[in-house]
Amino acid sequence: MLILLPPSEGKTAPRSGRPVDPDALSQPALAPGRERVLDALVTLCSVPDRDRAREVLGLSPGQDEEVDRNARLRTAPAQPAAKVYTGVLYDALGLVTLPGPARARARRSVLVLSGLWGVLRTDDRIPAYRCAIGVNLPGVGGLAAYWRGLLDPVLTEAAGGGPVLDLRSSGYAATWRPTGRLAERTVTVRVLHEQVVGGEVRRSVVSHFNKASKGRLVRDLLLAGAAPRSTGRLVEALCDLKYTVEERSVAVGRPRQLDLVVTEL
Repeated sequence: MLILLPPSEGKTAPRSGRPVDPDALSQPALAPGRERVLDALVTLCSVPDRDRAREVLGLSPGQDEEVDRNARLRTAPAQPAAKVYTGVLYDALGLVTLPGPARARARRSVLVLSGLWGVLRTDDRIPAYRCAIGVNLPGVGGLAAYWRGLLDPVLTEAAGGGPVLDLRSSGYAATWRPTGRLAERTVTVRVLHEQVVGGEVRRSVVSHFNKASKGRLVRDLLLAGAAPRSTGRLVEALCDLKYTVEERSVAVGRPRQLDLVVTEL
């Protein structure tokens, strides 16, 4: 099973560790593409006038430290992505607190999409950075379109013959869309909050807190050692873990779509 996650906007900057080596990251076929984005981002953030960098990256004047951090990416300390990514989803997932066997499963099965690196495994060593997928980077262009042209063979190979649990947010979903039989082996998840209001059961789409639900879901799958060989078995694994899931109808050749119904956020 392949699990696809978005990165987190919030990151913990490593205080120690040798700098990133783009050639040493997983999926080495992406190394040239990563170098191009890295060069463009460092160049953008290295000029004395920060206004342009803030504009491109969508930052406020109070976030100049993010610009400075990007300028130092080639020399900044790096640590495994599991330690660098923070935020709601990753706090709930708790990669660094998983027992050894579950951490090993995460290293094998989890891939994190990234505007800067394309895609990462949880043990890939990176510095903290600021470069969202919606950025239009000078010299590179829109990052979603840029990576779309590079990720298809990489992710298709990583998926192998098993199911894909796609938990990416919409911006990162635009970097790769499975097609054909691979699409039919892919499952996407929408989180619905169910509550009783005035005696009636109501459901609403969860926005911010859907990240925590997805993080807990992945953690539970990793702890349980789930290794489903089909989307049907994946749904069964979620039910065995006491998740309430309902399938929505989709057209043939499209990913299966599940609603994850939660009563607590």
